[in-house]
Amino acid sequence: MYDCFGAGQRISQVTFAGRHRHDGPDAAQALFTAFGVLRTLHELLTYLGEALARTPEGSLRAALVAAADETRRLASGDAETLTDLDAEPHRRRVADLLRTASEAGRTDGGRGPGADAGRRGRRHRGAVLVGARLRGADLRRADLAGSCLLGADLRRADLRDADLIGADLRAADLRGADLRDAWFVTPSQLLAARGDAATRLPADLPRPPHWATTS
Repeated sequence: MYDCFGAGQRISQVTFAGRHRHDGPDAAQALFTAFGVLRTLHELLTYLGEALARTPEGSLRAALVAAADETRRLASGDAETLTDLDAEPHRRRVADLLRTASEAGRTDGGRGPGADAGRRGRRHRGAVLVGARLRGADLRRADLAGSCLLGADLRRADLRDADLIGADLRAADLRGADLRDAWFVTPSQLLAARGDAATRLPADLPRPPHWATTS
């Protein structure tokens, strides 16, 4: 499921206001190039916003604030600036910062001291887990960033505080799974997955309408 993170609206209503891709091949190419850059920046802003909300005051939070400010500055560029911008170096820097924030948050779970404090989850960053049998698995605080969970059986899996940034959840079975406090989950990931009324989600994410009829 594709998510433009609001870049489509901005590119058409602000950045390229009054211009149209049908104005010619050059205009179309510029629009599509700028859109790709802006989508990357808007996606980063989405993740930075969540990281900021979950990171306490300190040097890490200050770095996140600076990254968010710089990302907004880049995203506010005009059509020509966005078309010429190579966003990849900035994306890599922000990705490293997001990973640091996630690791810090998942180490203490955001819940303070306790029996589970300092516990690290499984490391599956970038793993190919197509069709994996993970039913009922303990994936608390797991690093699943960029993993391919296409068609994976995650029924009743415990994914609390797991990092799911960029994870491919298409056709993954999340029925009864617990994703409370999972990091960097997006609505488009959930829409592409299978879930039900028993699936527990982060508080700010809506339950996909089709899950109500999933059996």
